[in-house]
Amino acid sequence: MNSILPPILVVDDERNMRQTLMDLLTADDYKVRTAESAEQALQHLAQGEHLMVITDARLGGMNGYELLGRINNLWPNLPTLMITAYATPKLAVEAIKAGAMDYLPKPFGPEELLHAVARCAERHRLLKENASLRARASEIHTIDHIIGECPKVRELRQLIQTVAKTDARVLVLGESGTGKELVAGALHSLSARHKKPYIRINCAAIPETLLESELFGHEKGAFTGALKQKHGRVEEADGGTIFLDEIADMSRPLQAKLLRFLEDGSFTRVGGTQELRVNVRLIAATNRDIVDAIRREEFREDLFHRLNVVQFRLPPLRERGNDIALLAEHFRQHFATTMNRRVKSISRPTLNKLLTHAWPGNVRELRNVIERALILETNNEVQPPSLPDFQLESRLQHSETPKPAGDSLDEILANFERELISNTLERNQHNVTRAAEQLKLSRHALRYRMQRLNLADDSTDEATAPAAPASS
Repeated sequence: MNSILPPILVVDDERNMRQTLMDLLTADDYKVRTAESAEQALQHLAQGEHLMVITDARLGGMNGYELLGRINNLWPNLPTLMITAYATPKLAVEAIKAGAMDYLPKPFGPEELLHAVARCAERHRLLKENASLRARASEIHTIDHIIGECPKVRELRQLIQTVAKTDARVLVLGESGTGKELVAGALHSLSARHKKPYIRINCAAIPETLLESELFGHEKGAFTGALKQKHGRVEEADGGTIFLDEIADMSRPLQAKLLRFLEDGSFTRVGGTQELRVNVRLIAATNRDIVDAIRREEFREDLFHRLNVVQFRLPPLRERGNDIALLAEHFRQHFATTMNRRVKSISRPTLNKLLTHAWPGNVRELRNVIERALILETNNEVQPPSLPDFQLESRLQHSETPKPAGDSLDEILANFERELISNTLERNQHNVTRAAEQLKLSRHALRYRMQRLNLADDSTDEATAPAAPASS
């Protein structure tokens, strides 16, 4: 595992010592480079990343202390270890002042050296992991990620642009998968706090006993396993934004502490007595019926009013009309690129099937459906067989009647008629004659309605098939 780390630079003007250190380190699977002088060491360091530097105190030309000083100025985060045969407390202090992480007197045991190197290796791994986590945390969604042209989504984008410029607390309501985290990220990215931290916490994903510590931190010894002081996420978010997703899943005792925090930004770490204060903007979200949660006394009404300065209500996908097609195409392009698939479009029959599904999982479900389709599709267009049959998903549909994006009766009836005809065609493998018989229409009347509703004519019946009797 050590072989994946950057090399260790060993600096010593004695060839035998360089070789001894190299043999010791390579036996433990470390990569090693050597230099016979401080000047050569600086050249090596300028050429690429190193795990650490091990140097003798006495070198020909520039000595080890001067080398440490140069390294500390040019690469302040690079650990250094000094080795010397002239070990005195005074020299040890000088080495530490010069920037050495550790100091080993000769003679030393191999385990002493390997222990010091292992500490540097662990430090390097933690720094890399932390950098990776911070990089992922900085991937903030912008308003451009909110795709859609239905009136509600246009209003949503406009409201985000207006509210983002303020420090107002925001409560985002909407079903699971509607894009609540997109809204929170866009609010932060457009705010004056966009260069400061953006911290996200899913209150439902963290055990209740740990959530308070995660939010506000804890002192050493506050509970079993609290081996040292830990800063909370609100401290990490100081100056920036904190997003509390699924806030209705937070316990009532913790809701009370959050209410106090919202009053003036003050809090106390778990097990502590010192009152701390930060300046953060709070955005909260939930997919639960917040009024029902208040009535059941599962959510504090005073906390609701404290959070509900500006409220965003995200429309479910089933109410967004043609946005389904826009989002499907967006996801097709995304997965075609990331998967390197040559699927260039979505066929009309496939779009018809997408448009008539109720999408209980909303945009998240649609994204998964298109990802699945691009995995399975062998043609240049996404065809209906690459979609799931939606039988299981249909059982998750919400009990209320789906409400289309339009408000007029004509639009409501047109959407209902489109769904009925599309489902009937699907059940009959797009045989127009059999579908017309079931709908008590003539083939001509059904084709006319399909054309008016912009449903693709993907019929499989032959021209000689007998027509169904026309209804009056």
